[in-house]
Amino acid sequence: MATNARRIGLARALSKLGYCSRSQAVRLIRAGRVRVNGEVKRDPEFTLRNSELRLDVDGKIVSARQKICLMVNKPRGIVTTASDEKGRTTVYSLLAEEYRPGEQRWVAPVGRLDKASEGLLLLTNDSEWGARIVGPETHLEKTYHVQIGTVAEDSMVQQLVKGIRCEDGEILRAKRAQLLRAGEKNCWLEIVLEEGRNRQIRRMVDALRVKVLRLVRVAIGPLELGNLAKGESRPLSPEEKRRLDRAMGMKRS
Repeated sequence: MATNARRIGLARALSKLGYCSRSQAVRLIRAGRVRVNGEVKRDPEFTLRNSELRLDVDGKIVSARQKICLMVNKPRGIVTTASDEKGRTTVYSLLAEEYRPGEQRWVAPVGRLDKASEGLLLLTNDSEWGARIVGPETHLEKTYHVQIGTVAEDSMVQQLVKGIRCEDGEILRAKRAQLLRAGEKNCWLEIVLEEGRNRQIRRMVDALRVKVLRLVRVAIGPLELGNLAKGESRPLSPEEKRRLDRAMGMKRS
């Protein structure tokens, strides 16, 4: 049945129920495999107006799936996508078989980490929860440890917070930044973003004519990467999920 009484498109309804991703739902619908109250619907945007509607795929009634929220410690060299046209290893290779993409089971990345970046990545079949995690309206902090190819002076750290004009003219800034430790030729910074733009940290550091050596996401809001081994994954505990939800709720209020 549809997820609630609000008007909602058919493809989105299947996604919200946790049956499959929205793109998978679009393919199923256009293939004539989805019925609403026994009638085949081929329009992914067909509007469901009644919470009592029955949805079925290939004749099997679709009911709400258990919500899945996973955390992964993504290594460098892994791409954050379900499949890759270049044959590169994807983040799904790190998951247990039960969580890998397929009809009637799926989880999607919550935001992205580029191929060269490491650290905490969330995956879920709860598309609305995932959208809240990355949505700018929640102001949920993301914390990164960044190794750069120079020893940062105080002025550089301050500039990251004040704002840096990138090559495309956009001004980007961190919410907070501090020096963690320094060697003779490089150092580690902690950079906290509130609204992460595409490759934001790399673009900011590049604009300072400095090279990023490593970039590791270590926390999303109150959720820390902790001692999860590189390349490993696990479900969030109920308490971890509640803490994330509370953090987003406090920001929204």
